[in-house]
Amino acid sequence: MAAPTDRPTTRPPKQEQEDAVAEVTEVAPGILRLQLPIKISGLGHVNCYALEDADGFTLVDPGMPGPANWKALLDRLGRAGAGIGHVHGVVVTHSHPDHFGGAGKVRVESGARVITSTSFRTWFDPATEGDDVVEEPGAAGDAAARAAEERDERPPPLPKFTGRETPWGGKHPTPPLSFRVKMKLLGPLRRRWMVPPRPSVRLADAETIVLGGREWVAVHTPGHTSDHLCLYDPTEGVLLAGDHVLPTITPHIAGHTPRAGGDEAVPGDPLADFFDSLDKVTALEGVTTVLPAHGHPFSDLAGRADAIKVHHRERLDLLRAASDGLGEATVEELSHELFRPRSWGPMADSETYAHLEHLRLAGEVECRRVDGLLRYRRVS
Repeated sequence: MAAPTDRPTTRPPKQEQEDAVAEVTEVAPGILRLQLPIKISGLGHVNCYALEDADGFTLVDPGMPGPANWKALLDRLGRAGAGIGHVHGVVVTHSHPDHFGGAGKVRVESGARVITSTSFRTWFDPATEGDDVVEEPGAAGDAAARAAEERDERPPPLPKFTGRETPWGGKHPTPPLSFRVKMKLLGPLRRRWMVPPRPSVRLADAETIVLGGREWVAVHTPGHTSDHLCLYDPTEGVLLAGDHVLPTITPHIAGHTPRAGGDEAVPGDPLADFFDSLDKVTALEGVTTVLPAHGHPFSDLAGRADAIKVHHRERLDLLRAASDGLGEATVEELSHELFRPRSWGPMADSETYAHLEHLRLAGEVECRRVDGLLRYRRVS
């Protein structure tokens, strides 16, 4: 009988943390899974799905910007018997760089159209004036857009990394100093890899589009981001889920996510948006295959969505108890009750704020600003 000290001291990694492998697999008829490497806290790969038709491929979420991701993407395409010239479409599920980062490079190199939700925005292309509106891949508009981009020698703008306040009074998450210095020094060289996605097709909720020889329904799913897009194939029962429903972790719910619909004058409740979006996808009939952006495909959409909702409801209960124990407290103080020390920081504060605002809008807590910081307490 093994002694207690012989038991494993670490849990096995979550599916989403697994490193990318080079193998290309067919996860549904005509849909290939291409794993691309990423190095983001808690994640080891992003799934780029290749939807095949008679003309080539549409890629879904082609990974991060940069030469490492591009090399991996070309390698995976080669393993599928294709090259970048065979790509005629790119779907971006939402405005995080591990999803949209490679889309602009693919667009420039192949002439592929870029497909997003109507609300998609990034700091790469913050205004709709940069959209490249064309109806079909390979149309004259694509060539004109590429020629115009080749004449533009300016590097894409960098986001304002420092000096920004969060709604609760903390600092926005900031990349390491080494990364910020590197981005600044690269200057015009950034333009080679940090290419604006410039959507050519923006899908409204419930709008249909033919990709990979099958008809997909656009499903807007705000919560993780306000512009998140899933695609649903009712004929084959396939859901391209992006980060909305992941197999073993829950997506980050950021407290500073703009309100779904874009009305910044109205208080946002991204957690409520997320709950509503989970209910929305579980109401889809006949889903048998869920293709997430991280981790492995799975089948039990309703079960996984329910588990994610239970997780967040437990978080709300923990916050209620923490607030009762601490009395009036800041977002950071409450986040330390909600998360383990290794997770403390701006992202933990952001998700705590999202949960606190959900409780405030429900009338369970109230807040006031003291010395620039919001302080929350339970309503008696």
